[in-house]
Amino acid sequence: MTDPMRDPRFLQDPYPAYAAIRSTCPVQPVRGPDGRVSYLITGYAEAREALADARLSKDTAAFFAGKASRRRLHPAVAHTMLASDPPRHTRLRALVTKAFTTGAVTRLRPFIARVTDELLDRWPVGEPFDFVDGLAAPLPVLVICELLGVPEGDRADVRRWSAELFAAGEPDVIDAASHAVAGYMTDLVAAKRSDPGDSLLDQLIRARDANDRLSEDELVSLAVLLLVAGHETTTDFLADAALALLRHPAELDRLRSDPREVPAALDELLRFDSPVSTATFRFTTQAVTLGGADLPAGVPVLVAVGAANRDPKRFPNPDRLDLDRDAGAHLGFGHGIHRCLGAPLARAEADIALRAVLTRFPAIRLAVAPERLEWRRTRLLRGPASLPVLV
Repeated sequence: MTDPMRDPRFLQDPYPAYAAIRSTCPVQPVRGPDGRVSYLITGYAEAREALADARLSKDTAAFFAGKASRRRLHPAVAHTMLASDPPRHTRLRALVTKAFTTGAVTRLRPFIARVTDELLDRWPVGEPFDFVDGLAAPLPVLVICELLGVPEGDRADVRRWSAELFAAGEPDVIDAASHAVAGYMTDLVAAKRSDPGDSLLDQLIRARDANDRLSEDELVSLAVLLLVAGHETTTDFLADAALALLRHPAELDRLRSDPREVPAALDELLRFDSPVSTATFRFTTQAVTLGGADLPAGVPVLVAVGAANRDPKRFPNPDRLDLDRDAGAHLGFGHGIHRCLGAPLARAEADIALRAVLTRFPAIRLAVAPERLEWRRTRLLRGPASLPVLV
């Protein structure tokens, strides 16, 4: 079958297409614009199995070795921890896990709350403005930059490069941004060696320099990954959650009347419209059977997390936003050894931001009809490019 993600209508609402595909078979071959075949997984059980299956590799360097390509992604972006298998993945992940524990994130909450209040102070009253530009995009950037020790004067550049890395259909823009952000992080590492601090990046530099647990290339690559992955997904999480509530007045009223219920609502909001629409690249290292389909060795596998989270076999009446639903098993943060490292931080940001918005601006509403919204043109992430609201 032809890749359904190439249909422009898919960006607006992918779920009917996903449901049609899943009803036929939860694992299907799809042919991309280059004629190459990948396998698309839309069922929950099959997606969960695939995400934890060691026979599905994430080693992109191994997959593309010897294959001709016009791309010129910087190696620090192309070969991150996310694009690796154990034991390399295990070693790299262990170096940063402590920065994202519940305790570590708790210590960041006052900073997140302060930045949120400062951003909300700038919101205009009585005229349309963009929720994405006004909160969803800058908040996660400022938080991850604070965590990594990126100077305030550089944060606008970081945000721009990060957005360009997800410019679907614009390979030259993506490649140029990869070199810009990798070059910046290389320079920042050098600057921190001259003037050390106590940020997460400083800690990684000490791990590299003292124990040689990181190569220099791995150090830069890990810094780039944390910088980019640490805020792009959270931006879409915030925007998707806000839009879902604005489109469901009863659920919005419920949280507005008691914002303390926001933390308990986050799993259902993540399930309902997952900010990670398709999991990052995987391929079969041997023949695999998934969902009744036989996948040969050496083929890419696209795990449609958004589709899996709407599988009626796992979540009855999946197209309904139900804040009473037990949605803790959603795959919005992934599953298995690659489950999102920053999940506790993303939850904290969403909790603080949504509670603050509902408390300070209880009359918030959409400024345009939902069907007029434009969505980001990227297969990996799902979120509105802008979200006009009124307060």
